[in-house]
Amino acid sequence: IETIQTHLQLDANEARKRAVALLDDVGIINADARFNDYPHQFSGGMRQRVVIALALCADPDILIADEPTTALDVSIQSQILALLQKLKADRNLAVILITHDMAVISEVADRVVVLKDGRIVEMGAPAAVLGTPSQTYTKSLVSSVPPTDRRIDRFPIMGAEQNHAADHNLKILNRWQLQKNTGASLVRVEALSKSFSGEGFMRIGTNEPVHAVRNVSFEIREGESFGLVGESGSGKSTIAKMIVRLIEPTSGAIFFEQDDITTLDGPALLAFRRKIQMVFQDPYSSLNGRMKIKNIIAEPILHHNARLERADIDHYVDDLLAAVDLPASSKERYPHEFSGGQRQRISIARALATQPKLLVCDEPTSALDVSIQAQILNLLKDLQEKLGLTILFISHDLPVVRQMCDRIAVLKDGAVCEIAAAEQLFASPEHSYSQHLLNSMPKFQP
Repeated sequence: IETIQTHLQLDANEARKRAVALLDDVGIINADARFNDYPHQFSGGMRQRVVIALALCADPDILIADEPTTALDVSIQSQILALLQKLKADRNLAVILITHDMAVISEVADRVVVLKDGRIVEMGAPAAVLGTPSQTYTKSLVSSVPPTDRRIDRFPIMGAEQNHAADHNLKILNRWQLQKNTGASLVRVEALSKSFSGEGFMRIGTNEPVHAVRNVSFEIREGESFGLVGESGSGKSTIAKMIVRLIEPTSGAIFFEQDDITTLDGPALLAFRRKIQMVFQDPYSSLNGRMKIKNIIAEPILHHNARLERADIDHYVDDLLAAVDLPASSKERYPHEFSGGQRQRISIARALATQPKLLVCDEPTSALDVSIQAQILNLLKDLQEKLGLTILFISHDLPVVRQMCDRIAVLKDGAVCEIAAAEQLFASPEHSYSQHLLNSMPKFQP
């Protein structure tokens, strides 16, 4: 109402009618009844619809959509893009769509502009710019897009990445307690459930508990990459947090190396935490901005290896930085001095500091453009091969999951719909929801 009154000088009653009409236009069901709801009572996709309604308040001629679907799963992304296309046609809007998702651009844009370092590199119709790019940078972006029709060993990267972890001796191998992967079960989740109370200031209109995870069971084998996919709110991150013991399950069991970790405490819990580490989604908020990189990486080392001398820790930090292709001089700098991709490398180095057996990667590349994403994914592949890591990979980016994972579990409303080998899932999904996700996936059409 405030925005409408500011731009259109309507009284409160007329402004409310217009606001409800706008919410209805962008697909908010029962807009009048939900008008007084708070943002936390809406899903991610519904919040984005409300933001679009807010942008339409003053009847603009141009709508600027800045990464409008980056945080959304493929099915919700498809709905938001369809909404933007509909509004564009109905209101004769010009839409400036800013995104690093090349598949989205290839599907919905009439013209595309490629930017690098604040300058226009290339401009034209998507078929021309993406299909037959003339500039090296555009070619590198296009080549970095994960294919959806086949599995590749590595993501192709032009120019930037010549050396990678598989090409040079990792000094951390001298410290790493390598064990041969037998393919045996490393993690076994049995009938896992998690409910959150509906009480308190964040209640969602009812005091009934929210069932975030419902009777989930699966296993992760030594040395494999296991994927969790599903729409926003399907329980992916909640499961990951229970596996690393950041939150406790309501019921069920989690076995790590045959031990039920839900019963661990004291020294046994500390020993478990050393074996499992997490790489978080946002490299901008997951690193302490007040600490130098050397202290960020050294923190878990000191926590789990209190007897190590400072000089040895410094050498270990150097080795960890080298493992993620960053110079030793990086350790004297602060997080704000690094790009998003470099910060994610630092996050990976920190996660490797305790020599974990399981690396939990929760949307590790969703905040990165396709070329930097490709570098980080190649790095994870190389480290897994060299260090014998097992990876739990969580993402709503289905093409990335196909390239990174051996097996995939599909989640919906906190329950497992289907577990299958990656190639089998993408070739012939059995569950209707798996089919829906794959059909909603934007197809890159260069």
